[in-house]
Amino acid sequence: MTSKIAWVLVMFLVSACTPAEPTGNKLNGPFERPQSGYDFLTPETQALQDDTFSNPGYLWVDRGAALFETGGADAPSCASCHASGLMGVAASYPAIDTETGQLLNLEGRINTCRERHQNLPALDHESDDLLALTVYVANQSRGVPLSVDTGGAAAAHYANGRDYFFTRRGQFNLSCHQCHDQNAGMRLRGDTISQGHGNGFPAYRLEWQTLGSLQRRIRDCDTGVRAEPLSLGSQTYIDLELYLNARANGLDIESPAIRR
Repeated sequence: MTSKIAWVLVMFLVSACTPAEPTGNKLNGPFERPQSGYDFLTPETQALQDDTFSNPGYLWVDRGAALFETGGADAPSCASCHASGLMGVAASYPAIDTETGQLLNLEGRINTCRERHQNLPALDHESDDLLALTVYVANQSRGVPLSVDTGGAAAAHYANGRDYFFTRRGQFNLSCHQCHDQNAGMRLRGDTISQGHGNGFPAYRLEWQTLGSLQRRIRDCDTGVRAEPLSLGSQTYIDLELYLNARANGLDIESPAIRR
């Protein structure tokens, strides 16, 4: 199939697809109210997410809990600093690091703490240990509404993330906005397009058959429109995470969510 034919096919599927339930109060553009990706799942998949015994993401939560309590001779444990708990912490990320002025996502904060306070090396992106620690921390805020700050030093990062969301890219010449604003609630190849919020990540995605980060999902989207994906941990992807979480402010954290 040539690129031109493929582009026509995708545009037909995305912009001429049929409505799906629930469509909620979606507008053709910025939505009237944010809806979690959970609202667009089948009842069976929702039930899998809700059951903490059956939800496979909790395997990584348990691993993260063990890592959180583990220290060493020259490496204090995470728990030794955070004995008071982490309720609500994940709801504010990405956030500006006050020491460096850098915008960090939750993975970046964990790696910064390892290097700055534990005398440990940073963990690789998408490694099981980093995913486990991230989902453990996120899970401590399960049910807490997202509330990220986009003012001050974060404003430029927010603007950059928003620009990326609205920029067409790849051989299909599609932007995030065209799928997740203009066509949220529509069907694409038997699936339902969500509003594209990250409140469930790290999430167990059925297509992956494993846990993955929001940046992995973003890379999949870029690959899907035949654009060159950015590297994991890139500043632009972190900026995009800030924009995505800001547009989802008020939605509860669900991690580890189940996504298709």
